[in-house]
Amino acid sequence: MPQFAANLSFMYQESPFMARFAAAAADGFKGVEYLFPYDFPADELAAQLQAHRLEQVLFNLPPGDWDAGERGIACLPGRQDEFASGVEHALRYAERLGCRRVHVMAGIPPAGADRAECRRTYLDNLRHVCARAAKLGVTVLIEPINPRDMPGYFLNRLDEARGVIDEVGAFNLKLQIDFYHVQIVQGDLTTAYRQHRTAVGHVQIASVPERAEPDDGEINHAHLFRVLDDSAYGGWVGCEYRPRAGTSEGLGWLRAWRARL
Repeated sequence: MPQFAANLSFMYQESPFMARFAAAAADGFKGVEYLFPYDFPADELAAQLQAHRLEQVLFNLPPGDWDAGERGIACLPGRQDEFASGVEHALRYAERLGCRRVHVMAGIPPAGADRAECRRTYLDNLRHVCARAAKLGVTVLIEPINPRDMPGYFLNRLDEARGVIDEVGAFNLKLQIDFYHVQIVQGDLTTAYRQHRTAVGHVQIASVPERAEPDDGEINHAHLFRVLDDSAYGGWVGCEYRPRAGTSEGLGWLRAWRARL
């Protein structure tokens, strides 16, 4: 059975952020992920993890100016020093929280940007973060994101991401495969997962098209969970979805899956 992690940026919105750790643990989750930790002192987050016996599974590097619409800066020429500073900030959090995975958001290039230059910048920045993260035993993840939810995002397809991983050549650079995004962009989820299995370092789920609980919509998640098990995937599955109503009330899919064991 896959290990499921609650995404606290999406789930338990009915509670203040710091209360979501307890709520996730009460519902049986053993791991948590979220977009960014930086609004809170690392010690306070670590205390929540320890109090509720939770593993910090994943968070993102600083994304630039999120409120202004930036969604990462790794591919943006001229921002390399800012990126390097963000790497150090993120790794300090990762070390304190015992987190072994960080996601690097590629970013949205400005109109008219030279895509080849953006790609060179992206590769150079990934080589830098991978070298720094390797010293702490941290895996670096990149994720294709669909252009409907995030127009202009630099990385959209699994084959593009796999090409980046192969070109960077770092042992600790892996693929974050969110079946929600992959279904919207290209579909054929089972074959896509199997094709890139050796590069997969993290998995996320949500229904399509509404990005809600994985119990409805056009993705057969029960089938995908069996595919993960059959492939001996030993990582986490992040529940990065927006509950239709209360988070706990919407976990019938998880209770049903656990009952099969």
